[in-house]
Amino acid sequence: MDRNNYSSVSRAPRRIGTPRNVPPEHLASSASVFVVWGTVLVAWLVSMLPWRVWEGAPDVLLMVIAFWCVHEPRRIGLTAAFCFGLLMDVHDVSVLGVHALSYTLVAYGAVALHRRLVHFDLLRQAIHMLPVFFVARLVQQIVTAWLAGSWPGWDWGISVLLMTAMWPVLGFVLHLPQRGADDVDSSAV
Repeated sequence: MDRNNYSSVSRAPRRIGTPRNVPPEHLASSASVFVVWGTVLVAWLVSMLPWRVWEGAPDVLLMVIAFWCVHEPRRIGLTAAFCFGLLMDVHDVSVLGVHALSYTLVAYGAVALHRRLVHFDLLRQAIHMLPVFFVARLVQQIVTAWLAGSWPGWDWGISVLLMTAMWPVLGFVLHLPQRGADDVDSSAV
């Protein structure tokens, strides 16, 4: 086979650093500012519901902020995570800054991993986000236990596992507006 004859090779050129067996999520356009902030505000309103009293309840707002920090790090970041964390501290009547610290740690982890995570499918992204969710929640529990004087137990681990399991579903739902726009663009060609 001639190395200069690329017509006999039917493979698409591979981007450097992208494994062959991992199909990346390719979206033609980035998410609209209204989609990003609209979903964050809806998640914030959902987080105000009383089902969050259960210690194992997944933090939907944290997941949405982490998702957009991975896929749109220029639209939402650490400042937004910190502000929404403070809002959740006030809502939950907890120690001021505990949720803000946790949200900021998750946002930092998501922004730090975003170049790697966009090359993976949603299931592998969830596996990569599991330690980020775990460490942030562990720090939150350690600070709360230190201030309260007693360890609350490990029931919060259920929340971390549920957030990891819900990541692919959340990613699919949050990518729907972009996929719809991509389908319209591809059918016009």
